[in-house]
Amino acid sequence: MANSVTSGPDLVEAAADVAKTAAELAAEAERDRRLDARVVRAVLDAGFARHFVPARWGGTAGTFTAVTEAVATVGQGCTSAAWAASLTASLGRMAAYLPAAGQEELWQDGPDPLIVGALMPLGKAEPDADGWRISGRWPYVSVIEYSDWALVCAVTTDEARQARFFAVPRASYRIVETWESVGMRGTGSNTLVIEDVPVPAARSFSRDTVTGGAAGGAEAACHRVPLKAVNGLCFATPVLGAARGALDAWTDETALRAAGAPGGIPAASAVVLARAAGEIDAAGLLLDRAARAADQERVTALDVARSTRDCALAADLALAAVNRLFRAGGTRAQQDSSALQRHWRDANSAASHIVLQFDPAAKAYADEVFALR
Repeated sequence: MANSVTSGPDLVEAAADVAKTAAELAAEAERDRRLDARVVRAVLDAGFARHFVPARWGGTAGTFTAVTEAVATVGQGCTSAAWAASLTASLGRMAAYLPAAGQEELWQDGPDPLIVGALMPLGKAEPDADGWRISGRWPYVSVIEYSDWALVCAVTTDEARQARFFAVPRASYRIVETWESVGMRGTGSNTLVIEDVPVPAARSFSRDTVTGGAAGGAEAACHRVPLKAVNGLCFATPVLGAARGALDAWTDETALRAAGAPGGIPAASAVVLARAAGEIDAAGLLLDRAARAADQERVTALDVARSTRDCALAADLALAAVNRLFRAGGTRAQQDSSALQRHWRDANSAASHIVLQFDPAAKAYADEVFALR
């Protein structure tokens, strides 16, 4: 899917068009358990892949504030498309931690290859003459069918036994279809398999490098941010988009039912609307604050802990709103033709991601607060 654009429109403005296309093709994505190629093309043409790519390779080296707003917009149309857009941008940022020669190989034809990721260290990497030989099986790799490259995490078998990331071109891995989820069906999160593939040293970096936000020679602030300061944003923002989409669907349906009814909107419906909209607004404000904190030149340990907490809390608030709306939607909301039930399934699936669990986020935040006392 590479070579999409040479100079794209503003990401936030373009996101509205992606949302429209994704919403129109959401039923196909549900049926096929993968996004339509037209949606993936729209994501790339909008500039998500290049958003965090270093400027020297033609990328935007953009802000977390912009991508957060853009991903949430896409999510109003289709949560799976928002998930794909968010991960596409995030993995472009992670690839900037490769040595210069590896970056040049990855982006030699432009800043828009679709990079997918397998971030759990489920593979093994054996030292080779000029690099490594890697093998492994990584499940839940979103949008893998359309990928040009993959970043996979494996543990080395040398004395160091460290977790490292490896950039692997599409020809070097195969796909096993294993995605049968109740929600987020359109992400096509199938299994990536690599069998004894050589990877040169220039296409590898240690996990500690990206965790600590220490990209060598980084020129942009987005490449100097610790992973934990922004990882939650990547996964919570699609949930916010799903909640906004659910609110739109519920409001449209309720307005139709209330049209011409004596007294207008029932008091019970007014309470559902006001509370759900307030929860969604609060979630959006929390994510905006986390994004703005990440865009600062200096991100403190307290910033990281607060942002992790805020992302988990935002996901909880957004999910509470979606569940409230779905319950109030009645039997109509449970029909396959209802956009509300799709947003409900997607939000519940996405919010279950391990990065968005509130208890560990709360403990990390409390530890940081009390350490400063």
